[in-house]
Amino acid sequence: MKKIILVLATIFSFGVANAQVDVITKHSGETVEGKVIRLDEYTVVFKYDGEDAENTIGKYAVEKIVYGKTKRVEEVTEKIVVSGEADWEKVVILEEKSYIAGLKKVGEVRGKTGLINFQTGNTGDKKAQKKLKMDAAKQGCPFVLLTADKTTVGANSNAIGGSQAIKTGVAYKY
Repeated sequence: MKKIILVLATIFSFGVANAQVDVITKHSGETVEGKVIRLDEYTVVFKYDGEDAENTIGKYAVEKIVYGKTKRVEEVTEKIVVSGEADWEKVVILEEKSYIAGLKKVGEVRGKTGLINFQTGNTGDKKAQKKLKMDAAKQGCPFVLLTADKTTVGANSNAIGGSQAIKTGVAYKY
């Protein structure tokens, strides 16, 4: 009788310990099991089940977190669906590498204004940003990590005195 109680207690304690694992569901459909340490503004810090090292994943890659102890579900971000160049306004420009953790690199993107143009600095910058987003949307990517942002004004850009804006980045998707 004691052996049966001991076996049942062991099985029950294993089930309780296993149920306390947090489950992070990514927009790609992948799940990560571990313990969520904290939610920062743009990242989720967690430990894999059975490990002590802290890992970081960008919130843009995470759909939801199901906490093991309470079974509470926390929606983290909505999935951004970019199906073509017409969806360029949905593309998000990111400026820090930690935000892209958990996303897949697709390729380089670029947006620039013409060498000879009559744009002011601000409108040239917006036009280059629009072209950058359109290039990413064409590749089906909802995110761009900005790697370079260059604007030349006056005599440095062209003889007419206009300005040229050049933005380059790396496109990412789920």
